[in-house]
Amino acid sequence: MIHPKKYIIFNYAVFIFLIPLLQLCTGKPMQVHSGGGERSLEDISMEIAGYSGVVKDIINLTVYGKAQNRSYNRLALFTDTIGNRVSGSENLNKAIKYMYNALQSDKLENVNLEPVKVPHWVRGEESAMMLEPRNYSVVILGLGSSIGTPPEGITAEVLVVASFDELEKRAAEAKGKIVVYNQAFVNYGETVQYRSFGAVRAAKHGAVASLIRSITPFSISSPHTGWQDYSSDVPKIPTACITVEDAEMMARMASRGTKIVINLKMGAKTYPDADSFNTVAEITGSKFPEQVVLISGHLDSWDVGQGAMDDGAGAFISWEALSLIKDLGLRPKRTLRLVLWTGEEQGGVGASQYYQLHKVNISKYSLVMESDIGTFAPFGIRFTGGDKAHAVMKAVMQLLKPINVTSVDPYGEGTDISYWLQAGVPGVSLNDDISKYFWFHHSNGDTMSVQDPVQMNLCAAVWTTVSYIVADMEEMLPRN
Repeated sequence: MIHPKKYIIFNYAVFIFLIPLLQLCTGKPMQVHSGGGERSLEDISMEIAGYSGVVKDIINLTVYGKAQNRSYNRLALFTDTIGNRVSGSENLNKAIKYMYNALQSDKLENVNLEPVKVPHWVRGEESAMMLEPRNYSVVILGLGSSIGTPPEGITAEVLVVASFDELEKRAAEAKGKIVVYNQAFVNYGETVQYRSFGAVRAAKHGAVASLIRSITPFSISSPHTGWQDYSSDVPKIPTACITVEDAEMMARMASRGTKIVINLKMGAKTYPDADSFNTVAEITGSKFPEQVVLISGHLDSWDVGQGAMDDGAGAFISWEALSLIKDLGLRPKRTLRLVLWTGEEQGGVGASQYYQLHKVNISKYSLVMESDIGTFAPFGIRFTGGDKAHAVMKAVMQLLKPINVTSVDPYGEGTDISYWLQAGVPGVSLNDDISKYFWFHHSNGDTMSVQDPVQMNLCAAVWTTVSYIVADMEEMLPRN
C-alpha cells in the first residue's frame, strides 16, 4: 500500500524541474505544434507547473477531505444493490438505469444512453461429476459463448494435457474424449490462450468437450470464467474452466495411468443479441467544447461475484473524477466525457459501436483513458503516444509527487479504448499493483472485500489529475 504523505508543493521548484525533464524525455528542446505555430518547452513547462495548486486541491479533497472514500462507498452501494452484471442480463439493465439516475443526481451534464447491441449468453445449470476412479464433484464455471450439452450430459473418458504442444503430439488419443488442460500459469496474456482457444484446439482432434484449468496463479478451489471463441470451420463443443486443484489432481491421476471418466452437464444457451447502452455524462468544455478527453471503465461484469474489481472500481473512479472536478468548481477548456462501457467482457462490443459512431470526430479527441485492471495501490499511469506527448504526461505526473505516484510507463491499454489507440489517439491506463488481481479475476472472489478505500482514493486522485490537466491545457496532446 502507498501511504499519502503531507504535500509540499513549490511552484517554482516544479517549474525548474520540469524543463530538463521534458528535454530528457524528448532528447532535444521540445517544440509542440499547434494550429497557430509551435510552443516552446518553457511555455509548456510553465503551463503544467501552474496546475500544482489544482493538484493540491484534488489530493486534499479526495485523499484527506470530504470526498475521502466516496468512490468506495458509491461502489459498495452499487454492487450490494445490483450484484453482477453480465451482458444481456436484467441485472445489467438495472445497473445502467441506476447509473443514469446517479449521474443525473450528481448534476453532471449531457447524461445520456447510447444504444448498442450486446451478446446474450446464459450459463444455466451446470455440473461435472467424476465417475471413475471415484465419485467426485468437479467444480466448474462454463465459459462465455459455450454451447450446452444434451440434458443427460456427456459422459466420456478424460485426456489430460499440459499444453497445446502435448495435445498435438497426442492428437490420436483425443477423439471421443474430454480434453482437460492443466497448463501452467505464465502470465495472463500468454495463458489466457487456453481459455480462448482450448475448445477449438480440442475439437479439431475429435474431442467431445474441454475443461480448462482456470487462468489464475492462485486458487482456493475457485474456478474462473471468461469469454471463449469458436471457429466456423470446427465443430462446437461444450467448454468450462475448472479449479487449479482439480486440474492438478487429474494430471496426477493420469500420470499413474488411472482411467478418468466424467459426466459433464451444461445448460448454456446463446440468445439473439440484446439491447443495451453505453452510459455517457460530461463536463462541457469552456473554450473548446468540441474537443474531448474521454475517461472510462466498463459497467458490465461476469455473472459471478459482484464485479467490484472488474470493473466496477474502474468505472467508479472515472465517475469520481468528474465529481471531484465539479466539486472544486472547475471547468476545463475541453469537454471531459465519462463513458461507462457495456459488453466489454465479450470483446468490447459496446466500445466498438461507440467508435464507429464517433470516429468521424477522431481529430477532436485529445486523450482516451480506461481503468480496467484494478484500483489497487497506484504507481502511476501507462501511456501510448508519441515522444512529445509522453514528455507532457511525464511532466503532469510529477505534480503527483505528494502522494508518490509519478511513473509513466509504456503501453497504455484497454479493450474499450483500443480502437482509438490503433487510430493514433494518445491513451492512458491506470498502472497499479496487480500482483493479486488475477487471484479474483472473473471469479466468485471478485467482491467488495477485494477493494480498499484508501487505494481507491489515490487512484481517483491520479485519474482526476491526468484527465483535468489534459482537458484544460491550451493545446491538445501532440500526435505523431
